[in-house]
Amino acid sequence: MFRPIAAPLALRHERVLEHLERERLDAAVVHDASNLRWLTGFRGSTGLAIVRPHGVTLVVDGRYGDQARADVAGLADHGVGVEVVEIRTGVERLDRLALATLGTRRVGFEAERLSVAEHQRWSERIPGDLVPVNGIFEQARRIKDEGEISAIAEACRLADLALAEVVPLLVQRVTECDLRDELEHRMRRLGAQGPSYPTIVASGPVHASRPHHQPTRQIIDEGHTLVIDVGALVDGYHSDMTRTFIVGAPTPLQTEVYEVVAAAQRAGLAAVGCGVPVAELDAACRRVVEASGFGPWFAHGASHGVGLDIHEQPFSTPSTRHGDDTFLCGDVVTVEPGVYRGDLGGVRIEDLVVLTADGPRVLTTSPKDTPCLPSPPTI
Repeated sequence: MFRPIAAPLALRHERVLEHLERERLDAAVVHDASNLRWLTGFRGSTGLAIVRPHGVTLVVDGRYGDQARADVAGLADHGVGVEVVEIRTGVERLDRLALATLGTRRVGFEAERLSVAEHQRWSERIPGDLVPVNGIFEQARRIKDEGEISAIAEACRLADLALAEVVPLLVQRVTECDLRDELEHRMRRLGAQGPSYPTIVASGPVHASRPHHQPTRQIIDEGHTLVIDVGALVDGYHSDMTRTFIVGAPTPLQTEVYEVVAAAQRAGLAAVGCGVPVAELDAACRRVVEASGFGPWFAHGASHGVGLDIHEQPFSTPSTRHGDDTFLCGDVVTVEPGVYRGDLGGVRIEDLVVLTADGPRVLTTSPKDTPCLPSPPTI
């Protein structure tokens, strides 16, 4: 059974304070659910936290009071004081926000998460200036600690196991929905909280040409390319993996495209590492695809971060080519080139890797050396 490793929350608090100091902020207000969980341990969907040098105030409503107190219990052992305040009305929420920011001059807020109306209400009550900040908490939580990597690795293991159990069903002419349902059921049965995201099962020349196809009752049939994008959720952390299969004997085009995407993925895995420009991962994958003549059909970025969110920093796409961001030791990222054409369907191969000082460690282990289905078991 997977047992979460206690989070070093004091280190997370210190990391946030470093960002606040660089931005000349006296405090910051957090209400994105993933950022709240990372900073305080709170697992609820709604709340806010005020971060100051001396500690954190977590404000929740009556639905989450007991849960919040249980989630943050024992955090003093990690050197961080998290005060839980339970409120009943929106007015009380504003009162607590004002009280916790007394004496501040500049208070950061998550500009991408706050409505205009809420910003107006906060401006009337917070004594200091509200300063929009984007990405401070997301940047702070990029580097995964031992507990986070352990949870993500377990999520990868469960997704790998579920896929291995389900692939033999493909000889039975099941539907896309059947396969999705079996994958999600088996991940839960194996110990996952559920899927990381709506599982993608895309088959045939039309559906498999859509990178984010939603499964239908279409039967997975002979001659189809089949793209399966599956991840498990463990202790709030996600995994992400894609494998592509050919049902029956591959055509020359199917074989060619699979080999190109496999080569592109190997190039991406070889390129990624601590200190490497983030843009280089996408560029390495794309160079291989473009050299093959399939460049116009590589329709998405080659990588994104994974953690408490299924898509988080860093992102490696064509649009990041002119940025100066580099990969950090502790980043957990996908490597996922793909080619999609209406006369083919699609091919995507995706692994999840954690970057270490000794190089990238691949966390997903499902076979990918061939697109052919494994032979059915014999008696």
